[in-house]
Amino acid sequence: MSLHTVINGATSFLFVPGNRPERFQKAHESGTDIVIIDLEDAVATAEKAQARANVRTWLLSNPTLPTVVRINPRTTSAFEEDVHALAGLARAVMLPKAETAEDIAETVATLGDGILIVALIETAKGVLNAPQIAASPRVARLAFGNVDFAADVQIKSDDNQAQLFARSQLVLACAASQIAGPIDGVTTNILDESVTLHAAEYARSLGFTGKLCVHPRQVAPVRRAYLPTEDEIAWATAIVQRASDSNVATIDGQMIDRPVVLRAEQILAQAAHATLN
Repeated sequence: MSLHTVINGATSFLFVPGNRPERFQKAHESGTDIVIIDLEDAVATAEKAQARANVRTWLLSNPTLPTVVRINPRTTSAFEEDVHALAGLARAVMLPKAETAEDIAETVATLGDGILIVALIETAKGVLNAPQIAASPRVARLAFGNVDFAADVQIKSDDNQAQLFARSQLVLACAASQIAGPIDGVTTNILDESVTLHAAEYARSLGFTGKLCVHPRQVAPVRRAYLPTEDEIAWATAIVQRASDSNVATIDGQMIDRPVVLRAEQILAQAAHATLN
């Protein structure tokens, strides 16, 4: 299975600091779909050079594991050092503070046409330009940096109503560009798994298809939130089974048309993906 396919179907993305190489393997064993090795926020400036070396060693030794590297924003000097260290080695990077299609193009130009980009949208400018970013070649997913976005627009980071437009903008941008749905931002409460579960369920209800995690204990509730329920699977199975009967126009009072069938097929595909993983 290609890394692009894995990223498209992933629901859980676990951060691990680039300066803690002893945690890289543990992160991959946590049950998460994707590990994001962080060279940005989790690593102090003085430790970034060693973190880059750690990442290079890991990628060289584990080329097939589903790993994304979060580099530093394009507006920082650390960006140039990151892409120089990763060129020809990393298969996927997360670009923080992604605000324009030019940000994506510059990153691809430096890392190569084969690179996959997870564009982290963290500012008002990024949200407003999300359609162009999502349409950029090599962008596999959009992700929402909810904490930084809240600071940028001066709202509470846990105020779902205030962030509703931003989240919906990312959902629409992904749908319009026909890429996988966006990844929701982090939940800062790492002790209460129910908080993570409810946050993931809320994001899923808006059209998000994954969530960023900052602690291994968040992986299980995130994966659970994105599993189709038994009722959803039963409904989808009935729709798909009866959709081939051209004489059946409704099921349980619901009209069956192509969009309904497509939604049912998506649910069954999600259930199958969860079973495989």
